[in-house]
Amino acid sequence: MRSIRILFVLLFAFAASGALRAQNVRVDYDTNLDFAPFKTYAWEKGTPAKNSLWDQRIRDGVDREMTAKGFQKVELTANPDLVVLYHAALGEQTELNTMGMGWGARWGGRGTTTVDKIPTGQVTIDIGDAKTKKLAWMGTARDTLSNNPQKDEKNLNKALDKMFKKFPPPKGKK
Repeated sequence: MRSIRILFVLLFAFAASGALRAQNVRVDYDTNLDFAPFKTYAWEKGTPAKNSLWDQRIRDGVDREMTAKGFQKVELTANPDLVVLYHAALGEQTELNTMGMGWGARWGGRGTTTVDKIPTGQVTIDIGDAKTKKLAWMGTARDTLSNNPQKDEKNLNKALDKMFKKFPPPKGKK
């Protein structure tokens, strides 16, 4: 019975830590704006990733998504319909892990708590109406980072795919 309780506690801790590390993607947009007339976009400077490799990966990913949606990238001087910029940030998430004997470890029983700092990254894509200079659409993704750049790039592309499934949005629906 005791081993079943320990197994249950370990499984719960593992499941909880996995939930904390799940990719988080959100999208918001102007529901009154008709995106149908927009055909072109240009990049403007936001808050780029400090690492030039990641800056290029983010830009390439957004360009890929915009092209797939039928938008043409032009220079800013060509009077685009939309302006795209992004903001990247790195941070860390604190995770407490308590391991112990029996159910009482968290409430006064014998146990050990460790504090883990988990690196996180966030990217926000802003797309604005170039003529009105107003924000039209915004997608944000937050995820944990690994020590493997290829895995992180794959996660970035997944996040961009999730974001751009909701772009361009239908008028009047959210």
